Amino acid sequence: MDLKEFLDILNSGAEIEGGSETHLFMHGVSQEALRVTAEINGSYHEPAELRTLMEKLTGEEIDESFGLFPPFYTDCGKNIHFGKRVFVNSGCRFQDQGGIWIGDDALIGHNAVLATLNHNADPEKRANLIPAPIHIGNKVWLGANVTVLPGVTIGDGAIIAAGAVVTKDVPAGAVAAGVPARIIKQSGEAHGESR
Repeated sequence: MDLKEFLDILNSGAEIEGGSETHLFMHGVSQEALRVTAEINGSYHEPAELRTLMEKLTGEEIDESFGLFPPFYTDCGKNIHFGKRVFVNSGCRFQDQGGIWIGDDALIGHNAVLATLNHNADPEKRANLIPAPIHIGNKVWLGANVTVLPGVTIGDGAIIAAGAVVTKDVPAGAVAAGVPARIIKQSGEAHGESR
């Protein structure tokens, strides 16, 4: 199995059986991610150096407008996709096996958790993993300590209040807060204009 085949399987949403070839390959990818994140988090790096390390982590080109305040944690890295002018604040944890797509001008607050894997609910199959992507639109702002669960899409311009746990999609321009997160303002109300 190579990385492309691995990502194709994950991005298909197919359940990954515990102990399978795909599951074992995932562990190998995780070891590489742990090595690179240890380098990111282990000492000070100029912004250009951080971008280079993030390119090594993700396997993709990172725009020069990207900003990161470490520490940053991930157990995969190869299925994170950043737009332009994205800022990721310190302490964030991205579990990206299921895919994380972050749009242009998105702001990710301190200690955000983006989780794209669930375990099978059947105790006999609990080691199995079920990937589902997270899509974060353009100009989204995730407040501090936000958790976004697998399969969630957050629309352009939305705001997720600090501490929220996002369990379902949030429409463009909305403000969501709480556990579980609920829409507290609709498009236009949050910023005085319609989107």
